[in-house]
Amino acid sequence: MHKAIVFDLGKVLIPFDFQLGYRALESFCRYPAPEIRRRIGSTGLVGPFEKGLIEPRDFVAQLSAALDLDLDYDAFCRAWGGIFTGQLIPDSLLEGLAARYRLLLLSNTNLIHFQIIRDNYSSLLRHFHDLVLSFEVHAAKPEPEIFQTAIERAGCRPQECLFTDDIADNVEAARLVGMDAVQFQSPQQLQDEMSGRGIVW
Repeated sequence: MHKAIVFDLGKVLIPFDFQLGYRALESFCRYPAPEIRRRIGSTGLVGPFEKGLIEPRDFVAQLSAALDLDLDYDAFCRAWGGIFTGQLIPDSLLEGLAARYRLLLLSNTNLIHFQIIRDNYSSLLRHFHDLVLSFEVHAAKPEPEIFQTAIERAGCRPQECLFTDDIADNVEAARLVGMDAVQFQSPQQLQDEMSGRGIVW
């Protein structure tokens, strides 16, 4: 019997497209979007930033230097954070789940992106009883530590947690710590997976 439902954020609850961020940054530097993506990847900054190991202003300063960007911190945050569009899982489903189960968010994210989420998706976040965010717990999927944190905050046994994520490696990592887990493909597919387990909303 499930007691907790644990959702990934990006491309499960909320779609996003990093290309939107790269194209927004094009206006402030001399590089096209593909080169911006390559240069960001070559810095090695994003992973540590998502684990909260780099302060936001330090991250922005180092990335701005790598891209020869000409913009201030707030303008960078707006460009870097403008990647989220719409909502995949309706509030009605989340509200129904939250009334019957402990509802958790488990996300690899960073402070800049999550502030955008807080500002624009407060109606979605209000359904969740707890948020397990990589930059706050200093661990990231598929590392087992972040799943263990989610299980502890769920307050139940691993097998009583259903976790869904769009990335197969993260689903497998959740299973390795004992969680029930499914790879997200669509809202309807997830509802079918939940219904098959006797989960109601």
